[in-house]
Amino acid sequence: MEILKFTLSGKQAMFKKPEVNAIYYYTYGQIHKPALLGMFGAILGYGGYNQMKKSDKYPAYYQKLKPLQISILPNAQKGYFAKKIVHFNNSVGYASREQGGNLIVKEQWLEYPSWDIFVLLDCDEANKLADSIIGRKCVYIPYLGKNDHLADITQVSVLEGSVQENAEQLNCLFPKYMAEIDTALFDDGFKYEEALPIGLDEQTHQYQLQRFVYTNMILCDIKNTVWEVDEKQIVFY
Repeated sequence: MEILKFTLSGKQAMFKKPEVNAIYYYTYGQIHKPALLGMFGAILGYGGYNQMKKSDKYPAYYQKLKPLQISILPNAQKGYFAKKIVHFNNSVGYASREQGGNLIVKEQWLEYPSWDIFVLLDCDEANKLADSIIGRKCVYIPYLGKNDHLADITQVSVLEGSVQENAEQLNCLFPKYMAEIDTALFDDGFKYEEALPIGLDEQTHQYQLQRFVYTNMILCDIKNTVWEVDEKQIVFY
């Protein structure tokens, strides 16, 4: 089976958590599938929320691309990217009811994030995406969560993947339910875990969350098909 691989990176990224207080806006620690599908929709020029009709269940980009099978590999020590809090002014007239219409925004950003992204080329939409990325073509500029965080897409290739039997490790982020960590083997092991969006609710379009894990520890009872590609063992979701 052919698999599209590319490296996705940037100077900063901000994948906003919807749970926002009055002081700070926080980011997820990793890019997630809904954010990736939004970026793919921009590349392919599919419509978003502003183009939705009353009869539409989802924006066009999500409806077309939600069947894509993807895998995400963080290029970071133990899965953690550095974060920083940034203060800036939003001075558009409708930003704030304060005098002068100036809103002081405080956001948490990821610094120099980088991921290897894999897409299983098992459908027409996946092949369209591969053609656009390989050909360096996009309708709208891809970015990492916000349009002031431009995305770099490099090291693009189409590789041959094979099913791996009896795998004991995964090199990607994976939904926690897909595998169990062998608790008897913890030497020099690390485990990154975070609740990340996996999809959109059909009624509210709010994020559906699942707990994801990234670890170098030995796994048992891996429930999904494990693929070996580019000397990595990954699962798709």
